[in-house]
Amino acid sequence: MERPYILHMFTPGAQMSPFDINMAADAGYQILAPCCGVTLQAVAGLTQDTIFSRSPKGLARTGIFIGGRDALLASDMLARAQQALVPPFVVSMMADPSGAYTTAAAMVACVEAALLDTTGVGLAGRRVVVLGGTGPVGRIAGVIAAQAGARVGLSSRNGIDVADAAARETGARFGVTLDGVSGGDRAAVRASIAEADVVLACAAAGVQVVSGEDLACAQVLRVVADVNAVPPAGVAGVGVMDNARPLEGVPGRGAVGIGALTIGNVKYQTQQQLLRRMHGATEPQVLSFTEAFEVARAHLAASA
Repeated sequence: MERPYILHMFTPGAQMSPFDINMAADAGYQILAPCCGVTLQAVAGLTQDTIFSRSPKGLARTGIFIGGRDALLASDMLARAQQALVPPFVVSMMADPSGAYTTAAAMVACVEAALLDTTGVGLAGRRVVVLGGTGPVGRIAGVIAAQAGARVGLSSRNGIDVADAAARETGARFGVTLDGVSGGDRAAVRASIAEADVVLACAAAGVQVVSGEDLACAQVLRVVADVNAVPPAGVAGVGVMDNARPLEGVPGRGAVGIGALTIGNVKYQTQQQLLRRMHGATEPQVLSFTEAFEVARAHLAASA
């Protein structure tokens, strides 16, 4: 009898995300085993329980998924799980806390594609401001953009001290340079976007972080992306279905907007492809936001 496909799902939270459970089932995993309240210290033991309960051949049908809500903790948990492997007892594993890795990857890939389409130049050298930059999607979107060559500022509505701390912590963790930007009031937001080529709106759902009056201050803006699908729009004038649609009220050479559902479709395709890659792998896979960005880029290129 063939062994079933099992995905062990570790989360520090009280429950595993139903979204991730559904996605894993659709990717072909037959048994989904959520393990909740998992600490960083517990990851090694759980990983070794996973690998030593099957033969190396059986482990080809076994995977580990790491969720939660903390983008940095998930990365640390993924590294700890890797360190716990004892070849030839190895499994494929993937991290995507609250969908932050795949959402951030999809968001930045959509922005890069829009820049290339409208200007012929991607993210290298661009000034990118991430509003809501201290949250999980904002931090990872900032890291991906920085890895692609952008100059990235993480903005916080709680002021420059919080933004600076998040930028230092995140940049040190992933080996990139990020700076903090204050988003504590309207004047601070307007100052931060005045010289931005790209604005990534990653704030909480239902919160408008950029008004039409704010956009009038964006002198060199080329692309705005907004992950908020709950009214009001996170950025005034950006519709949830917009896909590089011209954005009114912005001075300069013509900015375009990318909405939440356009980003969400790429995120969905990216997460599904990564889970299927684990499911069908003949060699163990370790999948994080770097691989998610590669997949999102490839998906957009194939869809062009």
